[in-house]
Amino acid sequence: MLLENKVAIITGATRGIGLAIARRFAKEGCNIAFCARSRNEKMIQVEQELIDAGVQAKGYAVDVADYNQAQTFVAEVMQDFGHIDILVNNAGITDDSALKRMTEEQFDHVVGVNLKSVFCMTKAVQPLMWKQGKGSIVNIGSVVGIAGNYNQANYAASKAGIIGFSKSCAKEFAARNIRVNIVCPGFIETEMTAEVPKELMDTWCSRIPMKRPGTTDEVAQACLFLASDMCPYITSVVLPICGGMEDA
Repeated sequence: MLLENKVAIITGATRGIGLAIARRFAKEGCNIAFCARSRNEKMIQVEQELIDAGVQAKGYAVDVADYNQAQTFVAEVMQDFGHIDILVNNAGITDDSALKRMTEEQFDHVVGVNLKSVFCMTKAVQPLMWKQGKGSIVNIGSVVGIAGNYNQANYAASKAGIIGFSKSCAKEFAARNIRVNIVCPGFIETEMTAEVPKELMDTWCSRIPMKRPGTTDEVAQACLFLASDMCPYITSVVLPICGGMEDA
């Protein structure tokens, strides 16, 4: 198994891409510490599913965009699991609007959650990985952070910021064998896209050379590769997973 006996922190892992990553990592023997804003029924279900897969797993209620909460979260994971090998920064939100109607609050909220959470969690795990002389950080960006998108200036700014932040950290951490890479999903089929009318779905898919949305597991498999020891010389990479979308 590719991640046997490793410990991964995955933020935003109770649904969508984050849940797919947690499931894929667990299949490869990885122990999982994951988080969401509240310890609700869904978190408990995910926790039990991962335990039933044969690994150690625990869900935590954390606002990862809060610096102090992130520090406490990582300290608790260290106490519960003993070490941290992988960090997947997946937590994120959208609040879309044309720029002419976008409020300051909308911009601050999206950038604050999406970008600051990556800073807070990376800052929290970096001393531990530095001390052990190894680690892998996989940050979930977006093709929107590469190419931009209508009505998503705040989201695009946050995801572009993740790319720049990650590349800087990759340079700073490389001497201690800590790799930092960025996965940039395109149009991915999730619970939210299930509500999209078929006509609109067809229009979106027509813009994708592969003529279909991606799956959450396809994103998870890319994260597995970057998190594992299969690519010890890969860092600072931006990997679009988008079926060949224009400008990605």
